[in-house]
Amino acid sequence: MNNFKKAALCGAGLTVMALAATTANASHSWSDYHWARTSNPLNLQVVDSVSSFWQGEYNIALSEWSQSSKLDLTTTSADDTLRTRKQCKMVSGKMRVCNAAYGNNGWLGLASINIDSNHHITQGTAKMNDTYSSYWADPNEKRHVMCQEIGHVFGLGHTSEDGSSQNTCMDYSQSPTSISPNAHDYQQLDTMYAHLDSYNTYAASSAAFDAKVAADASALPAGVPAGAIRVQAGRFHEDWVKSDGQGGYWVFHVRLAAAKGR
Repeated sequence: MNNFKKAALCGAGLTVMALAATTANASHSWSDYHWARTSNPLNLQVVDSVSSFWQGEYNIALSEWSQSSKLDLTTTSADDTLRTRKQCKMVSGKMRVCNAAYGNNGWLGLASINIDSNHHITQGTAKMNDTYSSYWADPNEKRHVMCQEIGHVFGLGHTSEDGSSQNTCMDYSQSPTSISPNAHDYQQLDTMYAHLDSYNTYAASSAAFDAKVAADASALPAGVPAGAIRVQAGRFHEDWVKSDGQGGYWVFHVRLAAAKGR
């Protein structure tokens, strides 16, 4: 249990070299990836696929992220059967949040997004791994991981990767104050979602969008899938890339850690 990975799986566009940029405290977005919308706020529907063990953290995270002036999050349905939680399938135009025992695979949390050819997010999931049950005895750990994985699905990156605290769930610290978004996170969202787009990529979009974006509704792998290529390796992270077969890419950002913590 001393060596595990906390992973965030994020979608990337056609330019893989963008991965080489290190997230800075002044700006912690994933390149220019964001949900497309023709008006603000983003009315994103969230599919609740968490068990009662995670329901409190899920509710808190959605409430806190909804304090952003650019986000309007709504739980559209609740499906927390074991099969659904294990599969955690993507839903076109929505975010799905899940928990299950995904196995002793080295990660606590795994977030994923897929993007279209314009770098716009079209769907996303956030998964919490119940296999590492001893870590979830710490309520701060649960708050931090849930908040951070959901934040990734909006297109946010990390504020730091050196263990220092910025008092946000988007950092890697073990500080008990790093369990919620902070003012800088909301400012970052304001910047990312300041402009408007010519179409929507959330569920309220038109049939024109549905024809434009072919959704991949297959079950996501528990970790980096076969066929991915490692394009960057650092002291605390690795980046892997695999084509999604539809003109875009899956990019896996894996956070490495030598002991319990963020």
